[in-house]
Amino acid sequence: MTKNNTAIGVTAILSALIIIIAVIALVAFKPVSSGNTVNVQGTATIKAMPDLITVSFNIETKNATSAGATEANDKIYDELVNQLVLLGFEKEKIVTDSFNVYPNYNWVNGRQLDNGFRATHSVKVELSMNQSDMISEVIDAGVNAGAGVSYINFELTKESQNKYKAEAMKMAAEDARVKAEAVASGFDKKVGNLVSTSVNDYGYYPWNLYSSSSSGAGEDVAMAKQVAANIQPGEEEITASVSAVFKLR
Repeated sequence: MTKNNTAIGVTAILSALIIIIAVIALVAFKPVSSGNTVNVQGTATIKAMPDLITVSFNIETKNATSAGATEANDKIYDELVNQLVLLGFEKEKIVTDSFNVYPNYNWVNGRQLDNGFRATHSVKVELSMNQSDMISEVIDAGVNAGAGVSYINFELTKESQNKYKAEAMKMAAEDARVKAEAVASGFDKKVGNLVSTSVNDYGYYPWNLYSSSSSGAGEDVAMAKQVAANIQPGEEEITASVSAVFKLR
């Protein structure tokens, strides 16, 4: 075979290989057509009965130094814990939400003047629903220790939140399926496989009974006790929403 013939043969082989590779690539990377799809949103609303009461206290102290403000704050906190333990609460039920120490400023004639430091400690106490008659005693314990009442909430325990969340999400997904089937029927089609889904929202918020106002401490405590004594828990709504894409066939 001559050199020219050899070169031609090699070129032909290379060309054939390139064509084969190109064909394989086209097959491998060819976009898969999703066909007709329907995008729907499913929603669900369920009723839930609160099973937890949260009483939140705010401890605020001031001092010329940050260490002094912290020490004064710790004394009130320790007394609060002692008072609540005497009422029968476990320390695990007394939870710190936040603790901060920062410079305290006064404004005089438009000028910022240093005025020592301020320490704030947010503490909450958790009660079961069958302890609701102890709210007034809990408030007194906090006030006697030197703390202020921030808010009182009806809430759900973590276990209940997970239970209702799963139930609401399942119902929202079922609602999405029903809507997809209705749309498909209108176009004389049927719902095929699920293409994608996403959770849009799960709505649960504590039910606030009382929040501190800007009035005096005595008025706030009296109002907190009155609200706690007169309001009974009722069912509240929890919502869920999901989006889903189905194939139509």
